[in-house]
Amino acid sequence: MDSSLTSEKLDHLEHHLSQEHEHDEQANSMFGFIVFLLSESIIFLSFFAGYIIYKTTTVDWLPTGVSGLEIKEPAINTVILVSSSFVIYVAEQFLERHKLWGFRLFLLVTMAMGTYFLVGQGIEWHGLKFGFTSGVFEGMFYLLTGFHGLHVFTGILLQGIMLGRSFIPGNYDTGHFGIMATSLFWHFVDVIWIILFVLLYLWQ
Repeated sequence: MDSSLTSEKLDHLEHHLSQEHEHDEQANSMFGFIVFLLSESIIFLSFFAGYIIYKTTTVDWLPTGVSGLEIKEPAINTVILVSSSFVIYVAEQFLERHKLWGFRLFLLVTMAMGTYFLVGQGIEWHGLKFGFTSGVFEGMFYLLTGFHGLHVFTGILLQGIMLGRSFIPGNYDTGHFGIMATSLFWHFVDVIWIILFVLLYLWQ
C-alpha cells in the first residue's frame, strides 16, 4: 500500500515538474521573441524617422506629374489586413478550446486576407508611374512598403507552418507557443502598416 502511494506521489511530482519546465521554456521563448520584435520595431522606427525628415526638408517631394497617391484601394487593403488580426485571434481561441477545425478554418481565412493584401500591393506597384530610383520619395515608398510586405509574407508562411503542425497528433497538447508567437508577429505587422498608411497615404 505504502509503496503504491509513494509511486503515485513520485509520478505526480514528476508530471508537475515536467509541466513547470515546459512553462519556463515557453516563457523564455516568448521573452526572446518579444526582444526580436522590439529590434524589428527599432528598424521600422528608423525608417519612419528618415521618411519624416526627408518629407519635411525636401522641396520637390512628390515625383513630377504625380499629385498624390491613390488612397481608395490601399484603404481597402488596410481594412482587410487590420481585420485579419481579429480573425487570427478567433483562431487562437478555438485552439485554446482544443477545437482544431475552427483553428484551421480561421487561420486559413487569416492567410487568405494576408495574401489579398500582398496581391493588392503588387497591383498598386504595377500601376505606379514611378520607379524605385526615380527620387527620394519613390525610393522611400518602395523601401517601406516592400520591407513591410516581406514581413506580411513571413507572417503568412509562419501561419502555414502552424496550420501544418495542427495535423500532427498531439502537437498542441504541450503548449501553444508557436501560434502565440505567430499571432503576436501578425499583430505587430498590422500595427506597422497602420503607421505606414498614415505616413504614406493620409499625410500627402
